[in-house]
Amino acid sequence: MFSSSMITRSTEGCSDKIERLRKALSDADAVVIGAGAGLSTSAGYTYSGERFDKYFSDFGKKYGFRDMYSGGFYPYATPEEFWAYWSRYIFINRYMDAPKKVYEQLFRLVRGKDYFVITTNVDHCFQRAGFDKKRLFYTQGDYGLFQCSVPCHVNTYDNEETIREMYARQENMRVPTELVPKCPVCGKPMTMNLRSDDTFVEDEGWHAAAERYSNFLRTRRGKVLYLELGVGYNTPVFCSSRTGKKTAHYIGKQRISDVAYQTEEYEERWCA
Repeated sequence: MFSSSMITRSTEGCSDKIERLRKALSDADAVVIGAGAGLSTSAGYTYSGERFDKYFSDFGKKYGFRDMYSGGFYPYATPEEFWAYWSRYIFINRYMDAPKKVYEQLFRLVRGKDYFVITTNVDHCFQRAGFDKKRLFYTQGDYGLFQCSVPCHVNTYDNEETIREMYARQENMRVPTELVPKCPVCGKPMTMNLRSDDTFVEDEGWHAAAERYSNFLRTRRGKVLYLELGVGYNTPVFCSSRTGKKTAHYIGKQRISDVAYQTEEYEERWCA
């Protein structure tokens, strides 16, 4: 059992950090948000437990896995089974609203500020919450896009209509064969536009977003607040998204809790 004094100290500590963050946001001339998977988890996009049982109990019973992540790597025997799983996965994690309004709350905090978002998340939550598309850089892809699995070219394709039809028409953990997506150029299977290996397609939109992000970093002066949310050691956001280098010249010396200011002086930050 927790004592009242422990709870009071914990609450006071949390309130103090919130107030410091509010002041940091108020004082900042610009804000860079770096977001990882933990932010979507806090919004209710969980991949195991009750939510897995609600949407994937049939797959779990048949194939033996107990979370959505493991199901994504299962070697399904047929493309019809593969896309039954993935269409369901994409539908609930991309086209259904997040259970909690975490992203909307974050947007209210930065609305009216000069901000940019760089994220490893692929669930489109930022844009659905109202963030400006031109101020977003999804470094790892988007559940809402198909690409050629080879890939034979560098275009991506919106998949909402196909995913919704697969989700609606699947039976016995299989989609109709005619819905299995094939590349319109080479005829090979399509896959998700997710960075998992060197076949990931960085299309024209990806490069345009990368350039807008780089330009934002180059041109903002004064106090730039760097706010990392839901980021772990495996996916540090404020590192080079292209080269994989573990240092970045973007983090300044003044720190408040889990946020950092950039001033006119720069230092390197080591990322795990």
